[in-house]
Amino acid sequence: MNDKLQDSCGWPGSEPIYIKYHDLEWGVPERDSRALWEKLILDGFQAGLSWLTILKKRSAFREAFDGFDPNIVATYQAEDVERLLQNAKIVRHRGKIEATIGNARAWQAIEAEMGFDQFLWRYMDGEPLQNRFLSHDDIPASTDLSLRISKDLKAAGFKFCGPTIVYAFMQAVGMVNDHLISCPRHAEVKRL
Repeated sequence: MNDKLQDSCGWPGSEPIYIKYHDLEWGVPERDSRALWEKLILDGFQAGLSWLTILKKRSAFREAFDGFDPNIVATYQAEDVERLLQNAKIVRHRGKIEATIGNARAWQAIEAEMGFDQFLWRYMDGEPLQNRFLSHDDIPASTDLSLRISKDLKAAGFKFCGPTIVYAFMQAVGMVNDHLISCPRHAEVKRL
């Protein structure tokens, strides 16, 4: 990992998994419908917790939720909810687990109609928003756009997708480039 990158954005601190996430993944435009769904679900599980907690449990989440295949998760029943509630390797929150199943079903409907990737990227006209923030104090927790996307996701049947969660998701999947302009990743991500 490049310590210089970590120093430029600052938020990863000294945690290696967090630095790697910042340096290789955060802000990279994601166009795969399944991967977008996974990241939205994980951001929903983060509510009330730190992203580092979720990141450390991500492989366990992937195993517990059948590789985050929404077509499989959509078939889950009550016994699957109970199985997941017994899994100490993930966040055991009944509401979030049940929302994940419902969100998989909502994903299926959107995917069949237009593609989940198209549903999300249409708000950006297919291109990431290139922000030019100087400090973390400049970065909003939510925006009018994240509020609109949140409302549309909820209207489509999604849960745990409020405007703050949606904005964090937009940052993670590169719909917005919120690397500070002093961070070398800002220019790298902009080129992607």
